[in-house]
Amino acid sequence: MKKTYVVDLTEDERQQLLTLVRKGQARARTLRRAHSLLLAHEGLTDEHIASTLHVGRSTVERTRKKFVEGGLGWALNERRRPGQPRKLDGKQEALLVALACSDPPEGRTRWTLRLMAGTLVELGVVEEISYETVRRVLKKTTRNPGRRSTGASPR
Repeated sequence: MKKTYVVDLTEDERQQLLTLVRKGQARARTLRRAHSLLLAHEGLTDEHIASTLHVGRSTVERTRKKFVEGGLGWALNERRRPGQPRKLDGKQEALLVALACSDPPEGRTRWTLRLMAGTLVELGVVEEISYETVRRVLKKTTRNPGRRSTGASPR
């Protein structure tokens, strides 16, 4: 079967990979990708490389493809993963903290996380929010809505 993405390393790239592998101080994934490229350059099949390195064949194929399309740096390194976008911006977080510091509603002795989440929705600060998000935001501020004292010694 003819390979679409053929790894043809220059001597400089090969030396870079060999140096990286010999030092052994890079991340395991980076080392595995370097080994994969070196073995692919030697003409080994994807199945043989995968069994030698104990990875899936698709991992070897992806590494080869990334090298051919984007070069050595792109093939070896991970791209940034942005993660989940923030639920509340700075202004909304400030409103939440101010709400937690205010007096609780009539008939309540203290704010609960669910009560704060519901109040934020009622006030139109957000369309929806979970009490867990409220907990995480308040945890960052070291504010504990259940405690009366925030000092070092209890009252």
